[in-house]
Amino acid sequence: MNQAPINVPPAWHRIGQHGMSPEVTHDEIARFNFLANFNKYLATALSPGNKIAYDTRVRPRFRREHGRDLQSRSEVRNAMKKDTHYQTWSALRRSAMEMRQQAGRSLVLRQAASLAQKAETLNAGKDSLVIKPGFNIPTYIAKVDNHLMPGSYHTELFAGDVTAAANYDMGLFVTTGGALGKLNDGGGKAIAQWLLSHHPEFEPKRILDIGCGLGHNVLPIAQAYPDAHVVAVDVGAPMLRYGHARAQSLGITNVEFRQLDGQFTGFADESFDWIQTTMFLHETSGKSIHGIMSEIYRMLKPGGVTMHIEQPQYTPEMDVYEQFIRDWDAYYNNEPFWSKMHDIDTVELMTKAGFAADQFFQIGVRAVNDNEDHTKPRAPEPEDHGRAAVWNVFGAWKA
Repeated sequence: MNQAPINVPPAWHRIGQHGMSPEVTHDEIARFNFLANFNKYLATALSPGNKIAYDTRVRPRFRREHGRDLQSRSEVRNAMKKDTHYQTWSALRRSAMEMRQQAGRSLVLRQAASLAQKAETLNAGKDSLVIKPGFNIPTYIAKVDNHLMPGSYHTELFAGDVTAAANYDMGLFVTTGGALGKLNDGGGKAIAQWLLSHHPEFEPKRILDIGCGLGHNVLPIAQAYPDAHVVAVDVGAPMLRYGHARAQSLGITNVEFRQLDGQFTGFADESFDWIQTTMFLHETSGKSIHGIMSEIYRMLKPGGVTMHIEQPQYTPEMDVYEQFIRDWDAYYNNEPFWSKMHDIDTVELMTKAGFAADQFFQIGVRAVNDNEDHTKPRAPEPEDHGRAAVWNVFGAWKA
């Protein structure tokens, strides 16, 4: 008798290791495995119940009380907040992220000194890592603990600290259930594969990744274009130290990591062939996103391309319920710029920066997941809105 396939996250032992990977104990592995499966359960078993509650209870009640249908995600949110199923799912999802941070922080803090030593050893003598003493973290970043991560991406507990990056690296497995691949680099692999297959004639010599974080998405790009010089910038020193050391341990040497604000890089006009961001723009303020796009246009060479991986924009064509459920992170996951960024008209954003409207494009990509056994069938499952490793990519070629 053939049993229907059941999709479960990979066990921790299938996660790839690199030179900066923290050491983990039996109990720490058990916590991460539990949390990965807990998130999977929330996404596939409990989250669909929100739509059932909306269709069978919340929406009919609103129609009876108001004599009309719900017209905005704000109305949907206010109505859904009163529903017990949504309350339960939302509280559990928030708790899952809090537990992810607790598990990750306890793991990395107990070995903070040894992780810093690993990074120092791997980074020693390399001029491809540039950290600026006294660097001014933009206020919109400094004031927010993104994803409930204490200290966010930039806080240093001591000189040479990399714990913020190590925690984030480990936590990605939990939140995505391993869907980003063994090294959490499935987004970078996806965009590199798309460009190689759809534009084989494009041979970038200089590539810039803005908001690179710990480098997990820029390194596959550097590997796909080994003859290119890749520059990865971020405001967080722990991320840059960790990312550079990670690259060195993997033998990827065509990337330099620099501490810079993506809105004020100081790079020369028309100095890059490709400028990339990956799940970065939703963590920038409403003002800075326009400044960053203008800076990208200034730095991009004619004939060059810019691409931006994000979750789908909220458009009039998107159902108000889907907008509401995708907007959860804005209220409960310390993503204060999420809503505004996803409301932006991306064509208008690009054309205001200088790009021609007829050079704009939009595609969809799915993470390249080398954790999956592609020889076995997968059971159909609902999308984990806002968390699925399936993205909207918008961008433009510079005429």
